[in-house]
Amino acid sequence: MARPKKAAEVEKSEKITINVGLVDLGQIDLLVNEGFFANRTDFIRTAIRRQLESRSGAVDSTVARRALTLGSEHYSRHDLEVLRDAGRMIEVRVLGLASIADDVSPELALATIAAVEVLGAFRAPRAVKAALAPRTT
Repeated sequence: MARPKKAAEVEKSEKITINVGLVDLGQIDLLVNEGFFANRTDFIRTAIRRQLESRSGAVDSTVARRALTLGSEHYSRHDLEVLRDAGRMIEVRVLGLASIADDVSPELALATIAAVEVLGAFRAPRAVKAALAPRTT
């Protein structure tokens, strides 16, 4: 029986869909059946991790060059109000998860966020995402 994901695990993951050739899928199933991997998902996660590990130098240099925050960044209404009151704007640049609190208004987001670049997942209220869409790359 599958183990239910903890809330923290769900928050830090994103579902993707891929198409795999039938021969490749058969080979994956063979490896799963032979006990090399727990299931198809385990195989795919392992393959992704190995590819990322083999290119970690490129990732590290790109993160530094593009001044990205690696991991997660959360912006509360208070954080953005402090910026607004100081007359400052920020650029949200994250590789991982960027999130904006549910109580942030589109007007506050527009007054404080100059640009959004997220490689991974961007979670924010629908109206805030719509308001920031022209500033999002």
